[in-house]
Amino acid sequence: MSMQATATARWTEADVPDQAGRTAVITGANTGIGFEVARVLATRGARVILACRDLGKAREAVARIGAAGPGAGAGVIRLDLASLASVREAARELRAACERIDLVINNAGVMMPPYGVTADGFELQFGINHLGHFALTGLLLDRLAGVPGARVVTVSSNAHKAGRIGFGDLQSRRRYTRTAGYCQSKLANLMFAFELQRRLAAAGAQAVALAAHPGMTKTHLGRYLSAVMRAYYVVAERPLGHSAARGALPVLRAATDTSARGGEYYGPDGWHEERGFPHLVEPSALARDESAQRQLWEESERLTEVSYAI
Repeated sequence: MSMQATATARWTEADVPDQAGRTAVITGANTGIGFEVARVLATRGARVILACRDLGKAREAVARIGAAGPGAGAGVIRLDLASLASVREAARELRAACERIDLVINNAGVMMPPYGVTADGFELQFGINHLGHFALTGLLLDRLAGVPGARVVTVSSNAHKAGRIGFGDLQSRRRYTRTAGYCQSKLANLMFAFELQRRLAAAGAQAVALAAHPGMTKTHLGRYLSAVMRAYYVVAERPLGHSAARGALPVLRAATDTSARGGEYYGPDGWHEERGFPHLVEPSALARDESAQRQLWEESERLTEVSYAI
């Protein structure tokens, strides 16, 4: 892992370089971290496309972005990551609208819901957080791979460190716990980013893949938490958590810092990576297991029926 990007000790949104001429697709960008990333990129001149399930909320977010600065603007496209048909339709529309894409930010997610399945029968967290983004990125890859400076940034979580990929029961049909399902999906996000980077590099592609996590961030992601867990987060967020704008900084750094390199992973620099300024952080040993990465990739291609042309 390169340590070049540690040169700036306190990297903030003021360090985001000019983004004029770049097109960014951000999933789940109507609220929380995704919205803050979209806002900053748009105010720096990027053409930003919010890929969201709820078009009404996405349009409200576009209006807020337009008010954030002169010339800041964004578009919307409907994307429901819980449906591969929706992912394919969104990719078709994006391909028609964009000759090139400079940034894909895989941000949308669900955390610790009761057991449920997507339209395609996948456990919700694994299906939405990992498989939906795997499919979307693969379907857009030819708009990215040859673009100098293009990046795919996948948002993981510190929770990946407690994750295990249950290859014998990926959809948690035999046993499901909300926490284990979430941790598995966030580990899958990170493993996907690392395997994608290795494949892009081997193919000599111009695009690179990175990952980031926001730390403990005050967003609506915890809406499915139990009453006990919600109470814990309310108490813990006061001393440990930070705002969505601060939580977005590791994602923005991975997406825009000119010193960042493919395969790097960014998170907060504070206590247990819960809050602070973005810097390079270490993934778990399991996240770096290349054999498991390849196995997950092959299984993801089989489940989504999306094969990467690299």
